[in-house]
Amino acid sequence: MACLLLVNGRCHTQDPACPRATAVAIRAGRILAVGGDADIRALGGPGAQTLDLEGRRVIPGLVDGHIHYYDWALGRRRLQLAGMASLGQVTGRVAQAAQATPAGGWILGLGWLETDWADGRMPLRADLDRAAPGHPVLLWRADLHLAAANSLALRLAGIGPGTPDPPMGVIDRDGEGRPTGILRDLAINLVTGRIPPPTDAQVAQAFTAGFQALHRLGLTGIHDQRLMGGIEGGAALRAWQTLAADGSLDLRVWTNLPGERLDEAIALGLCTGLGNDRLRIGHCKFFADGAQGVRTAWQLEPYAGGGGTGLPLTPMETLENALRRAREHGLALSVHANGDRANRELARVFQRVLDAPPAPGAVPPRAPHRIEHMQLIRPEDIQRFARLGVMGSVQPVEVAEDMAMMEATVGERSRYGHAWRSIWDAGIRLAFGSDAPVSDPDPFLGIHAAVTRQRRDGTPPEGWHPEQRLTVAEAVWAYTMGPALATGQERDQGSISPGKRADLVVLDRDLFHLDPMELASVRPVLTVFDGRVVCAGAGN
Repeated sequence: MACLLLVNGRCHTQDPACPRATAVAIRAGRILAVGGDADIRALGGPGAQTLDLEGRRVIPGLVDGHIHYYDWALGRRRLQLAGMASLGQVTGRVAQAAQATPAGGWILGLGWLETDWADGRMPLRADLDRAAPGHPVLLWRADLHLAAANSLALRLAGIGPGTPDPPMGVIDRDGEGRPTGILRDLAINLVTGRIPPPTDAQVAQAFTAGFQALHRLGLTGIHDQRLMGGIEGGAALRAWQTLAADGSLDLRVWTNLPGERLDEAIALGLCTGLGNDRLRIGHCKFFADGAQGVRTAWQLEPYAGGGGTGLPLTPMETLENALRRAREHGLALSVHANGDRANRELARVFQRVLDAPPAPGAVPPRAPHRIEHMQLIRPEDIQRFARLGVMGSVQPVEVAEDMAMMEATVGERSRYGHAWRSIWDAGIRLAFGSDAPVSDPDPFLGIHAAVTRQRRDGTPPEGWHPEQRLTVAEAVWAYTMGPALATGQERDQGSISPGKRADLVVLDRDLFHLDPMELASVRPVLTVFDGRVVCAGAGN
């Protein structure tokens, strides 16, 4: 007998055996049956709860396939600088924070984007010095690949005119060789290493506080990403284990390991997929290059207006060796790649390794290898990845921010940018995510972007390279079944099917019958996780 019945709905099940249904029976955290109202009502035992969905659309629980949960959860307690209209607004927020922060205390913020400002100038150390002369300040750009620090933060980090650029990082300097305060990629870690880390209890509290926010968006699972050379990996894994052990982990979490820890993971015998239905060890995360907006994505041709071709963050020989060893020891790789050369070189690496027979006694990973972002990728490299069964993890919500930036940085080659239709049609299975806190984790913003390739104000009128649009059904699949396939959990997640985990979302409007511009404002009215209603009324 069932303990929860959902009736009088319109279920988009994604199950070929029963693609449409009006009701779902749930028992002990799993879907017992899917079908018509009368049949499902008959399964209700004594004390069963019945919810009348009043004809609303039901879809499987949504999963954010690429989120930096540690940075997002802790970042909610920092200065929120997304949407700031000018450098003056940013420094004004810093000055306000300085008044409320004890002298010497760190002021941290994230989300600013100079391309949204009239003068397009980044905040330099002198700007931040004026706003907070008695506090160390570090403000991450929206993409997390660049940050601005003031003089006190630079001094605490030991960064001066004679400080060399660290491996895979750049310290911007003025005409006299003095640091400007702008730090790119791993140069940021010189400063973050001086920031007092939060306690494990504070991390766990921040993680828990984020669950309800995600449930309100219809999210029931995440793929938690690691930053290169970051210190957050261990703290995040400890927090996830604490929450799982005390029964308060109300998400399905696939948590990646830092790629630089691959040798330790192999030595310990860790494998991709280790864990249970709430928490699993995920991929080993590597970085092939940087970010497009700060011109550190690795390109086949120079950036428009100069600035070189970006840079590889990990040598291809290192990645090839890592892929070969991971493949033999039950670990799948996840590789960040934005630029077209990064994707080209990676496709060759994967081809050399995966076309070769595995070593005797090799333990294959329980999830496919995947590429994160595929922001700029040539058609021939799409075909290479497709033939090899490598998945694509992409973030459609970012197209609204990227379209103007990509045209400015790579010109006509931007036609290869965010090429979701080409990737989909080639047979690469997609998992959608947000890259939060880089972008908003709201999956309906991502669905809107995937379907329209427009900003929320409807620009450009026909969409940016509209030939790369996806359908609503394809976008929903990429937020549900796509993440399940990316983790090897397709038998347990991704569709509304008997026997699978009871994660599903009831919507305030039928997203399959809406003007595409309305997709961004769709809201869940009910989120069910593991057979329990964890959020109700969010869409009212």
